[in-house]
Order: sequence, then C-alpha cells, then structure tokens
Amino acid sequence: MEQLVTIELFGQPYTFKSESEMTEAKEVAALLVKEVARVETQQSGKASDITRLAILISAALNIANENFELKRNYSDLLQELSERSENLIRTLSANMQ
Repeated sequence: MEQLVTIELFGQPYTFKSESEMTEAKEVAALLVKEVARVETQQSGKASDITRLAILISAALNIANENFELKRNYSDLLQELSERSENLIRTLSANMQ
C-alpha cells in the first residue's frame, strides 16, 4: 500500500510516496535528512539552489555507497558461511565413517 512521507530539507517540506512499510519509509527519510544535514555542515555560507542540489547529490551518493558496501559485505559473509558449512559437513562426514 502506498504511503505518503513528508520530510523537511532546506526549510521546505517534501512529500514522497513509498510502497514500504511506514516505519521503514520514515527510517529511509530520516537517513536522507541526516546525511543532507551532515553534508550541509561541511559547506560554508548560505546555500544557493546549485549548492543545495550538490548537497542532495552528495548525500544520495554517500547513502548509495554505504548501501553498496553493506551488500558487498553481506555477500562476502554468505560466501564465508557457505565455505565454513561445507568444511564442517566434510569434517563431520569423514569422522562418521
């Protein structure tokens, strides 16, 4: 079911639709707001529209990079668990014979 989530960026409200659960959609929105605020504090002076766009792009890239790293780490962990399981099964099989 589509949910509407509103966040505030640069003093302006933005509403978007999400097909995720409301709590998950709010967590994603909060992550974006937090990352935008973090990037914004690195900028000096008042932000122009171009600077705001750059801040949003930077925040989005940071979040995408973190997501990519998490997926890679998860994949590596699954591979390691699979290898360990196979080794354990071989060891158990060899000891049972």
